[in-house]
Amino acid sequence: MFLKILMMVFFFVVTIAIGFMTRKSATNVDGFVLGGRKVGPWLTAFAYGTSYFSAVVFIGYAGQFGWKYGMAALWIGLGNAFIGSLLAWYVLGARTRAMTHHLGSQTMPEFFGARFGSKALRIAAAAIIFVFLIPYTASVYNGLSRLFDMAFGIPFEWAIIVMALLTCIYVVLGGYMATAVNDFVQGCIMLGGIIAVIAAVLLGHGGFTEAVITLSQIPNDTAGTEGMQGAFTSLFGPDLINLAGVIVLTSLGTWGLPQMVQKFYAIKSTANIKRGAIISTAFALIVAGGSYFLGGFGRLVANDVPLTAAGTPVFDAVVPTLLSNIPDLLIGLTIVLVLSASMSTLSSLVLTSSSTLTLDFIKGNFVKKMTEKTQLVSIRLLIVVFVIISAAIALIQYSSSVTFIAQLMSISWGALAGSFLAPFLYGLYWKRTTTASVWACFIFALVLVCSNMAFGFINSPINAGALAMVGGLVIVPLVSLITPRPDKQEIDSLFADSYRNLHDTQIDSE
Repeated sequence: MFLKILMMVFFFVVTIAIGFMTRKSATNVDGFVLGGRKVGPWLTAFAYGTSYFSAVVFIGYAGQFGWKYGMAALWIGLGNAFIGSLLAWYVLGARTRAMTHHLGSQTMPEFFGARFGSKALRIAAAAIIFVFLIPYTASVYNGLSRLFDMAFGIPFEWAIIVMALLTCIYVVLGGYMATAVNDFVQGCIMLGGIIAVIAAVLLGHGGFTEAVITLSQIPNDTAGTEGMQGAFTSLFGPDLINLAGVIVLTSLGTWGLPQMVQKFYAIKSTANIKRGAIISTAFALIVAGGSYFLGGFGRLVANDVPLTAAGTPVFDAVVPTLLSNIPDLLIGLTIVLVLSASMSTLSSLVLTSSSTLTLDFIKGNFVKKMTEKTQLVSIRLLIVVFVIISAAIALIQYSSSVTFIAQLMSISWGALAGSFLAPFLYGLYWKRTTTASVWACFIFALVLVCSNMAFGFINSPINAGALAMVGGLVIVPLVSLITPRPDKQEIDSLFADSYRNLHDTQIDSE
């Protein structure tokens, strides 16, 4: 217990120290929100990866999908690495950096407003982020409860308070640079931790070969494929269709999430994209691949996993149960690993939410003339507010029978990515993209995921989110072709000016 507490205290001290060390980079809005657009490839790649993978992935998704698909869940991690990281960097990275720099946009709603010349579009995008990012933020806390109880016997409420307080301190102090440097440190912990934990779990079940043999002998209970033998060690698992939906949502979804795309705004130069892509992909292979690989062995402890009132497994308990018999030193490392994953994602989410609400909703609408100092104060205050709100939502969900919040969390990713992915992608590459097509995509995605939440006509909110994203990729070009094209002279000038220096080693910040 002393060793575990010592590791936690050391982690807390380092985290807050970084916040104090990066204060000088957060003296203006551009520095606070984007690190002055001078962040190198290593910090950007780790910030991207740690924002991508939180306790939701390590505890929730790895447990749930590892249980459902067995070792085939590893495909989700591979999709996250090659589609959600490598391809995202190569397709979006350089053009996002170049066009947002030219437009002077610091947030995704600001990009939509400037790219399509629509203030209403900017406000709508800000509203979507505010509504759907906060519940997603609350879900970040969920993976902590059982791990803290297992390791320390500490109630979930205290875990939430500690994590929220620490995150709030270092983000308010140093802004984007504090999150980026902390993400690097936390990312290193995640890399080392996941490798050590996987090794310990497999050794505890007789080694890799013995664990696979045992897993292959577990009967398949998936509806429609009950006759499949060795389903949980097969190449594509017992349910390929739903597995594909998870891969699309969790991999392609990052292309439209504001907290992810914003990392490309801040990178120092377009020349750093290639190096950042390689680093980010390697990080995702180890962390996401490792998490889902570990979760794939969840059924080895099926007899110890608690059940819900309906008799189904508590998926959030699968990975903690797998870890319950590893050495205390590794349990301490796992706690720090999950804290690192959660705090890095939480910091990115609250910074995105607070900057979006200040710059795209309050500024110019409710406060006509907002000074630089006032904007900074507003962003910092809203960070505190958003942390409190997300913590409160997590506590309500944990301690009551409220189900609406849980449903809203499950559709947050689909609603955000479904709304933004296609308009953002086409907006970067295709001059013919129209404002009307962006509105059509927003409406389609929100109607689909929200009506599915209410009526459940698609059996899984994950599949609904994946459909929203794929549907947007079809809707935007179709609507663009049947609506009036943008002014040719203006759009040609925008693309020419934005991408003139696309391959330069560095774009000046002025």
